[in-house]
Amino acid sequence: MPSLLARYATPFTTGLFVVSLVSGVALFFHIGSAYFHSMHEWLSLVLIAPFVLHIWKNWRAFKTYFKRPAMTIALVASLVAGIAFAWPSLTGTSEGRGGRPEFALLRAVQTAPISAVAPLFGQDGNGLAENLRARGYTVASTDDTLNGIAEASGKSASDIAGVLAASGRSGDSQ
Repeated sequence: MPSLLARYATPFTTGLFVVSLVSGVALFFHIGSAYFHSMHEWLSLVLIAPFVLHIWKNWRAFKTYFKRPAMTIALVASLVAGIAFAWPSLTGTSEGRGGRPEFALLRAVQTAPISAVAPLFGQDGNGLAENLRARGYTVASTDDTLNGIAEASGKSASDIAGVLAASGRSGDSQ
């Protein structure tokens, strides 16, 4: 390992870990989420590089951990904890717990009948249905959901969201 990388591997691992620690604690307690969210995500990804360099630099000493049960126990416990947190989402049994609230709001809008969603865009259900039909979407009735309309039209939920956002901004009610 080049000496420059060896010299900075541990200090950068330490510094980025402290940033990740502080931002993670702030996010957990919902303090300054707007400030810490991107910082935590990006700098935690950057932390991977010095972590790998740190392991590389200290590989001989690191290998000795695998000769004792502590490393196996720690890795298995970490894996089990990760699965326990991910399990509800993986199995579809999360029942709306956790996750970002704006995504929950978006899911509620996407799965509501357009007759209920239309007033959000200054229209009634029939007006929104006509607006979507004029833009090439297949709308059978005002009881259809945005997700259902997108699927029936061979489009994505993002496509229909873009049309509605543009419609809402311009006051367009074609």
